Amino acid sequence: MKRDDTIAAGDHTTAGGSARARTPQQKDNSMTASTGLGTPRTASPELLRSVFRQHAAGVAVITAHGARPVGFTATSLTSVAADPPLLSFGIGTGASSWPAVSEAEHIGVHILGEHQQELAATFARSGADRFGPATSWRTGPEGVPLLDGVLAWLVCRVVARVPAGDHRIVLAQPVVGDPAGPGRPLLYHQGRFNALRD
Repeated sequence: MKRDDTIAAGDHTTAGGSARARTPQQKDNSMTASTGLGTPRTASPELLRSVFRQHAAGVAVITAHGARPVGFTATSLTSVAADPPLLSFGIGTGASSWPAVSEAEHIGVHILGEHQQELAATFARSGADRFGPATSWRTGPEGVPLLDGVLAWLVCRVVARVPAGDHRIVLAQPVVGDPAGPGRPLLYHQGRFNALRD
């Protein structure tokens, strides 16, 4: 087996065309396209969706309290900074939860476990009774709706809402939380909720 940074004498071809032999000290930094990459497509909303179907993401539910409790399933949750602690998530401005999230001073962030696929689907489904009898929840700090049985939760103070196309990126600072729920995380991949596999 050859090392990555060498080509054996007489080996002058690659999948994308020709290559010259290198000494062990030289590296080929060319950007030769591989024939296995397929045909490039011009950037579009569908291309972005297709690419991100290949990206496995953790599943969270974001909640807020407006005139009534609201919430939605999010796969865009990201840890932004540790000091001060900051996180972000995206929400469409046409989403039913956006009016409450756009005015909320505090929001709830819930990391779902693999046993909560139905909960994730409920909070993703348009028109669903998200806080109905099938959802176990309580009012938490700052009046934020907290879901029971999750892997972890945070109550966060909203610090910014940044315009990003037809969405807003919400930046929030955790105030209080609990990371101690049992189980393994729920993932979203190829348009489906999935369990983590080793």
